[in-house]
Amino acid sequence: MLFKLSLSNIRKSLRDYAIYFFTLIIGVSVFYVFNAIGGQAAMMEVSKNRGDIIELLTSLLSGVSVFVAGVLGLLIIYASRFLMKRRNKEFALYMMLGMGKGKISAILLMETIIIGIGSLGVGLIVGIGLSQLMSALVANLFEADMTAYKFSVSGEAIVKTILYFAVMYLVVMIFNSAVITKMKLIDLIQSGKRSEHIKLKNPWLCVLIFFIAAVALGYAYYQVGWNYSQLSGKKMTLYIAMGVFATFLIFWSVSGMLLRIVMSMKNVYFRSLNAFTFRQISSKVGTMVFSMTVICLMLFVTICTLAASFSVRNSMNANLQELCPADFEISYLEYADEEQETPIYRDIKGLYQECGHDLNSELSDYVHFHSYKDSSFTFAAFLGDEFDAVEKEFPQLLYHQPFQIFRISDYNSLMQLYGKESLSINDNEYILLCDFKSAKALMDKVLRKGYEVNICGHTLISRYDECQNGFIDITSQHINTGIFIVPDAAVDESYANTDYIIGNYRGDTKEDKADIEKKMQTYSQTVMEYASKTSGLEHEYLLNTRADIAEATVGLGAMVTFLGLYIGLVFLIACGAILALKELSENVDSIGRYEMLRKIGAEESDISKSLFRQTGIFFLLPFMLAVVHSVFGMRFALQLSLIHISEPTRPY
Repeated sequence: MLFKLSLSNIRKSLRDYAIYFFTLIIGVSVFYVFNAIGGQAAMMEVSKNRGDIIELLTSLLSGVSVFVAGVLGLLIIYASRFLMKRRNKEFALYMMLGMGKGKISAILLMETIIIGIGSLGVGLIVGIGLSQLMSALVANLFEADMTAYKFSVSGEAIVKTILYFAVMYLVVMIFNSAVITKMKLIDLIQSGKRSEHIKLKNPWLCVLIFFIAAVALGYAYYQVGWNYSQLSGKKMTLYIAMGVFATFLIFWSVSGMLLRIVMSMKNVYFRSLNAFTFRQISSKVGTMVFSMTVICLMLFVTICTLAASFSVRNSMNANLQELCPADFEISYLEYADEEQETPIYRDIKGLYQECGHDLNSELSDYVHFHSYKDSSFTFAAFLGDEFDAVEKEFPQLLYHQPFQIFRISDYNSLMQLYGKESLSINDNEYILLCDFKSAKALMDKVLRKGYEVNICGHTLISRYDECQNGFIDITSQHINTGIFIVPDAAVDESYANTDYIIGNYRGDTKEDKADIEKKMQTYSQTVMEYASKTSGLEHEYLLNTRADIAEATVGLGAMVTFLGLYIGLVFLIACGAILALKELSENVDSIGRYEMLRKIGAEESDISKSLFRQTGIFFLLPFMLAVVHSVFGMRFALQLSLIHISEPTRPY
């Protein structure tokens, strides 16, 4: 009986249930698509080469999916509230006919089960279809072999989706039962007649609140965007809460000012159906302000995640081309003590020769050189008189870490290999290379003071009043926080530190270079074992290749993009669903007003324009503020990189 009644109710309210059903289908399909990605054959091929990246992605997906499930759960509850409001008169009729609240709850329970099973089935079918496209997209992001692609269905993702959404539906059932329990017959009967009282806000109060909210928001922007180093976890939470509350106040005050301004413009207010449109907006302000705040914050998250993910990926790919101009890099350093406090220089080329490996046979061109370090020439020493002020502002920096130092001749030889411009300096000059933006800004302030520095017993001045872009190590990011280029005569071998060989493989094809790289990996293992046996000292050995860097860069870029798409798409769906449901709910309550407009001769086109303008205002205002939030949000994300600004590229 309950099943038949529930099914009949769904059929009668098909138009209303269609929105709810569509929301559920989208949620289920998106959830399945992003959780099924690891089971695709092409991605399994990726896993063979980038196992660590895929493992990290899978782990992150598990955590993100819990968060996404929470967002979708709230969205489903919100959609359920819309349906409940639309059926107030129906519930009133049931109660007048003597049906108890328990029976009504049972009907809703059965309807939820029917809709839940239906949406799960359809959503999974849609998700399985979309997952094939997503698999192709993500495999392309990871530069996987698409010949491995084939149609696949992830049983694990299906189970996970059913489990998560079953929990969501259970929560909805509990929520619906709680709402039914609190229902009063008189409220249900009069719900359709109830209308919000239209009251214009005090314009001066609106201006005052807007000013206070704008100041609070600006202060929060400054703290998270320009004063990040001074923020604690509690302060961060406080400023975020301040931003959320200020956002709410801005919408509240703007709604009041906007209505006042429009009503004062008689030519605009009395044109067409503008008077009706703005009175409709006025009647909704009380309930829509909160919704606009939620939509604004969700759009903010959407814009930030999508922009950041694609920006990071594009930046990493661009940096790879710029910062990785050689095929390989070998570096070696030994220590005289277990604490790794006393470095000892050792010739890496000599080690290879002792192991019977001729690098000339495998390498087309290379540069063999080494760095120097003066234990007294630290970041603190470089800052000079500025040390106290900088330490107070940035207490977390590594002030006693020595800088890496290179001879100008070695640097120019390396630049010739890299295909970049060489440098020139006088005997009493140095050049500071730095391409890490935050570090560069701080270093430039010191260089403009014109301080002399003492490097390896020589007094030198900077050739330039700002840092020059440059690097030594092949990498995929601008992470050089400070390298000093000095005249050859300024250093001697007593300051020798890390030995380097950087160059290119022989061979014209990708396959030839891949074969040589395998040999170099074998050579590296032999050299490390030999060094450990012969010296017995602690050592640091690194073989870094362009192929490995490219693979890691592509993998990390794809992972960031994938997660950004996941979170951004979910929040975008949530924004659209909330706006659509809220507008439909409010407009359904105003059906009588629109019928009256038709009776007095209003054109359908004018009524449609009125609806479009109402929806446009309630979307445009949150979107505009979300864009402003996003600008400063991206600024905050950049500030996160201000960690260990004084730490050298190689922290030996």
